[in-house]
Amino acid sequence: MMTSNPYQQIGMVAEVQGPVIVVRCTQLPPLRQALMAQLNGDPYYFEVHQHLDDDHVRAIILHRSAGLQRGTAVYDTGAPLRIPVSEQCLGRVVDVFGAPLDNIPPFESRQFRNIHGQPIPLSESITTDEILPAGIKVIDLLCPFVRGGKTGLFGGAGVGKTMLIMEFMHAVAHLHQGLSVFGGVGERIREGHELWHEMANANVLPHAVLAYGEMDESPGVRFRIALTALTYAEYLRDTLHKEVLFVVDNVYRFVQAGSEISSLLGRMPATVGYQPTLASEVAEVEERINSTPSGAITSVQAVYVPADDMTDPAVSEILGHLDTKVILSRALASQGLYPAVDPLASGSRLMDPYVLGDRHYQIAQGVREHLSRYKELENIISMLGIEELSEIDQGIVKRARKLQRYLTQPFYVTEEHSGIQGISVPLADTLDDCEAFLRGDYDDIPESHCYMQGSMKNIGR
Repeated sequence: MMTSNPYQQIGMVAEVQGPVIVVRCTQLPPLRQALMAQLNGDPYYFEVHQHLDDDHVRAIILHRSAGLQRGTAVYDTGAPLRIPVSEQCLGRVVDVFGAPLDNIPPFESRQFRNIHGQPIPLSESITTDEILPAGIKVIDLLCPFVRGGKTGLFGGAGVGKTMLIMEFMHAVAHLHQGLSVFGGVGERIREGHELWHEMANANVLPHAVLAYGEMDESPGVRFRIALTALTYAEYLRDTLHKEVLFVVDNVYRFVQAGSEISSLLGRMPATVGYQPTLASEVAEVEERINSTPSGAITSVQAVYVPADDMTDPAVSEILGHLDTKVILSRALASQGLYPAVDPLASGSRLMDPYVLGDRHYQIAQGVREHLSRYKELENIISMLGIEELSEIDQGIVKRARKLQRYLTQPFYVTEEHSGIQGISVPLADTLDDCEAFLRGDYDDIPESHCYMQGSMKNIGR
């Protein structure tokens, strides 16, 4: 409960329109300034988005609007929204203000950071061509993550984006001894609760910060929670100088929140009803994800694809900022082939023989060629049967089906539900196994022996 108010009153609420208010001001605060009102002794924060005239501003409420009314006094905090930062943030679950959501007293902090921080100067930013191994066969082989880069996991509802993200957070904590910052943008409370317990049980939570703007929060919270999480990632990069994994689930909900706010502010919709400021809003987040010589931020972002349409303007805009795209396929998920990564549509800027080396590149291309040829022949097989194919094509199809099943993998985060122990496979083992498949070394084993396995070295022929 707030007992005293150190801020100066600058006006009062003139209108309340859902999550938007109009404030009549004695002096206009700058855009993005944080304003505050008190309701039953508790602080209510707003963010200025528009100057309407000489005396009125329009602001977004960062709380539920119930209880606000005309005439409520509004105070100027004197700064944009700031959050407390400290090394004690590790292991905590916080909201958009940095306040605890885990029923533990707030962590001590003498330092605050503006969530609208500037990107680091171009001269201080670095890029790398180094792979960040995930221990996930299909990703390490065909669409490797870039250390210090940005990766997007694209897919419709229910194809496994959140599971893949949780598995990668597990890998970073155990394989790389790094820190994780999770931004739950419009996250279901069930998923947030499961992730919290999953990370606590795996002893990963002490190396992570979880920032949540839940699905039932105001659009202002869902719009700004990604910046709160990113601010914590920047703080850990700049102070602890460690590998920081910045995870966002889901970037599309950030776009949706921006669209809601844009409509409430009276802007004319653009393509397919999205806000006209879509490109700049996405870039504001993406361009702050940078690495310096002293610390790296590697970002993995789940992106919901509406109606499985990869040409959607929001999806296309996000895609343009990424180094690696991992596209999840509903067709593969329906066949039980998890992770349901589409090996032909997914890709990475590291897929280059000068970066990966000739051996990795040639093996990856060979796997893609087999899977591509199998996809071309699927209609013929379904109509006429595999016996109508040439002997060479029959061999390619059989190897492709085994490769398809080999690229499935049990996850650590699904052990409790599937009953199958999770497996992490080193890249060297994946390359050896795929090379053996392409040579025909496993032509005599049944497909079932390839499904949900780790390395083939542990399987008798």
